[in-house]
Amino acid sequence: MMRWEEVKVLDANAEYLGVPIMTLMENAGWALAQEISSQFGKGKGLRIAILCGMGNNGGDGFVAARALTKENKVKVLLAYPPAGIRTAEARANFEKIEDIHKVFQGDDLSNYDIIIDAIVGVGAQGELRDQYKEMVMAINAVKRPVISIDIPSGLGTAVAVKPTITVTFHSLKEGMDKDNCGEILVRDIGMPAEAERYIGPGDMLFYPVPSPESHKGKNGRVLLVGGGPYTGAPVLAGMAAYRIGADLVFVACPSEVRSIIASHSPDLITVPLLGARFAQSNVEETLALSKDVDAVLIGPGLGDDAETMKAVRNLIRGCDRPMVLDADALKAVAGHLDLLKGKTGVLTPHHRELELLCGRTIAPELGGRLEVAKQIALNTGWTLLVKGRVDLITDGVNVKYNRTGNPGMSVGGTGDVLAGITVGLLAKKATPFNSARISAFINGSAGDLAFEKNSYGLVATDLLDRVPQVLRRNLPRDR
Repeated sequence: MMRWEEVKVLDANAEYLGVPIMTLMENAGWALAQEISSQFGKGKGLRIAILCGMGNNGGDGFVAARALTKENKVKVLLAYPPAGIRTAEARANFEKIEDIHKVFQGDDLSNYDIIIDAIVGVGAQGELRDQYKEMVMAINAVKRPVISIDIPSGLGTAVAVKPTITVTFHSLKEGMDKDNCGEILVRDIGMPAEAERYIGPGDMLFYPVPSPESHKGKNGRVLLVGGGPYTGAPVLAGMAAYRIGADLVFVACPSEVRSIIASHSPDLITVPLLGARFAQSNVEETLALSKDVDAVLIGPGLGDDAETMKAVRNLIRGCDRPMVLDADALKAVAGHLDLLKGKTGVLTPHHRELELLCGRTIAPELGGRLEVAKQIALNTGWTLLVKGRVDLITDGVNVKYNRTGNPGMSVGGTGDVLAGITVGLLAKKATPFNSARISAFINGSAGDLAFEKNSYGLVATDLLDRVPQVLRRNLPRDR
């Protein structure tokens, strides 16, 4: 059963895959018309009222009107004047039937044989507006067969259409049952299976766009715990968090390497932890730092010294913020996954690290990784982003795959960029699953842009400047 917010994701991903919204709308309208023809006197000579809203659900109704008007008397009752139609696709279909429309003004619907509900679909949030409520109440006031398109308008609210039949598309939607939808008919409208399986631009709908009223720190404060034996990894991750839109990035690093890390960019706010490696003596101070941020990334450049591994486990145990565990932090929790329970975040293993986490060899096929990743996710409550030729993202229930990226990204550091993007999204209040799916797509897409210029000579820093390009190209413009 599909969550409502995923429907727009599917539509956008279908367009990305070459199946435009106009095609889906056309197929939906005709599918509805065919159902009416098959179930109601072969669909001839019927008086049909189609009540349409101003979005794509109304657009489906316009197509159905065009299909049904050839052999029936059809009237389209529009919620508001046509100038208010919101999408190009709905407008294009309205222009083909505008001679049979009028604006709804409390019309009596008892003179019609069939009433079609195309008022609002899954894109509607909360209680319906006054005019939409009036239309719903008018539908419910008459004893006529009612067919809802995709979902009954107002589903889940106090004022909702009570249809005889609901013709829904692709799959059932969350909250649908016989009591609130009548007979439910699921119809295929040509949605590509890949639009649901693979991450695409539609998944960017879950990117947390800043409010115009926001101020410094409002859009994500990140703490990155890393550095010691390696200094490049925390820099890449920290800059990636900035590039995805986080406001502030603090890098808690051993004091002996602080100047090296700080020298890479004035944007990074470095916080020295006494010593050459992260150690138990640094845990209390680091936990205090975590209280002032929105999300924490642990791992880049830490090394796998035994004392560091123990300190990382204690840090995780005491941290109450969403976390991303990458690189050496994954080694620290291998064999200690119970300490993740009751906390939340994202694990970012590659295949060998996934084997380390589960303690056994995993078949190289995607299915083998999926089985293990889902089990770890269910046991811990964390989301896993398993890196590979095709990335796998799962929270134990939902599963997505990402196929952006290229073999040039085998170079060191691209995983640090991915971890930084992920923690930046977590800090901006995206859920762990949404943070992982968006970061996988953006990181791979940035790598693809870098490959266009640098081919197999790309390096991880090439991705950083391209992350904003991916945002600019793929963020919805109508939000």
